[in-house]
Amino acid sequence: MIEIIRGLNNIRERHARAVVTIGNFDGVHIGHQMILRRVNQEAKTLKTRSMLICFEPQPREFFDVYKAPARLTRFREKVELLAEQGISQVLCLKFNEEVRKMSSIRFASLLVDQLKVRALFVGDDFKFGNDRRGDFASLKKVGSKNNFPVHNMYTLDFQAERVSSTRIRKSLAVGEFQLAEKLLGHPFSISGKVIYGRQLGRTIGIPTANIQLHRYVAPISGVFACKVFVNAEFFFGVANVGVRPTVDNANFTPILEVHLLNFNRMIYGEFAKVVFLEKLRDEKKHESISALKSAINRDINDAKKFFKSIKVTEK
Repeated sequence: MIEIIRGLNNIRERHARAVVTIGNFDGVHIGHQMILRRVNQEAKTLKTRSMLICFEPQPREFFDVYKAPARLTRFREKVELLAEQGISQVLCLKFNEEVRKMSSIRFASLLVDQLKVRALFVGDDFKFGNDRRGDFASLKKVGSKNNFPVHNMYTLDFQAERVSSTRIRKSLAVGEFQLAEKLLGHPFSISGKVIYGRQLGRTIGIPTANIQLHRYVAPISGVFACKVFVNAEFFFGVANVGVRPTVDNANFTPILEVHLLNFNRMIYGEFAKVVFLEKLRDEKKHESISALKSAINRDINDAKKFFKSIKVTEK
């Protein structure tokens, strides 16, 4: 089972001497997975554990959450994917003023004195410390002085282009879910707890399960055919990701709403995973609730046609 270590104050002796990598690892895509395999293999060779060091919020979110790139995975989703890849530990450092002001010397001390790393994997463009003086070359010197290797995390290409979270966001933004799945190594999904909404859908005969995205800036927007997992059960559905301009003009925080087909029960408080399969249309403002209802019914029919046209498996 993966262990989450929250903050510098919770580092214990048992967390020392791991093979470590550092980064956001947003999406845990196939490039990340290649790195994690190298980390795990090194940990196996050295008969120790593997560790990822990451930050919450991500540094760019700390400075401006709405200008930061949309996340492919929230923290819980990322940890689940890291566990699937066999990572032993995640050291999650809260990115606040204290961490922001941490010098490159202090950060190197964290690796050497507190974590006593056995091996380190970082990109050759890696920078650290508030002075930005820490880089791959300086880490190599630190590693050489303290008897641990520092390895370069090489990038992975797919179809002659670098695999990156940015590339995946671009593919999702234009509805290229098959390409995104190949780059991710798993289908794109959003997970969360089903919450109480305004229950407008129920009043017009089209009930929805709402998943609050909080600060999360979604990498997609619009109406989608999807499949939904609630506990061990699987359903087809139609999802809307957006700000609901017809009914909630003042709301600029995106929300995920899902209408489940052939489904009739309360699931408030339950955890749902929504896997996106096909974009049906962009979100738009309708002139009335009646027009919105007609549009949703068309979306449901379009989704049903899509599900019939392809073989959708329960994965």
